[in-house]
Amino acid sequence: MSRHTATIRWKREGDFARKKYHRGHRWSFDGGVEVPAGASPHVVPAQMTNEHGVDPEEAFVAAISSCHMLTFLFLAANDGFVAESYDDEAAGLLAVDGGGGQSITEVVLRPHIAWAEGKAPTGDQLEALHARAHEECFIARSVKCAIRVESA
Repeated sequence: MSRHTATIRWKREGDFARKKYHRGHRWSFDGGVEVPAGASPHVVPAQMTNEHGVDPEEAFVAAISSCHMLTFLFLAANDGFVAESYDDEAAGLLAVDGGGGQSITEVVLRPHIAWAEGKAPTGDQLEALHARAHEECFIARSVKCAIRVESA
């Protein structure tokens, strides 16, 4: 078992009682990294957030993609394949869910993987690696939305 932490800091700017306050804030992690964050400009007006920061929805999609990639690369290495690079253009869909509220209902991963010559999996092996990575990814096992992989 391990514990993972993040520190989130926000300070009021604007008229809180009238909901005219700024949503920009900072995320700090144990390695010393600080990330500017804010509400999605799709949810609140851009002037009420840090539109250059990461919003929770983006972070959720990134966490799923990153965990899948790390698990996938571990499994590929165990199977004797050699990945040279892995790029993913992941996307999450915020939509009305079965309970009538909004949630991320689906995340689509679109990994593009370059393999070392002679060290690439076949199409079936690649599909199996993604399936195993999905089953073993800590984050995927922790969420309720659908996660799909669209391999190139």
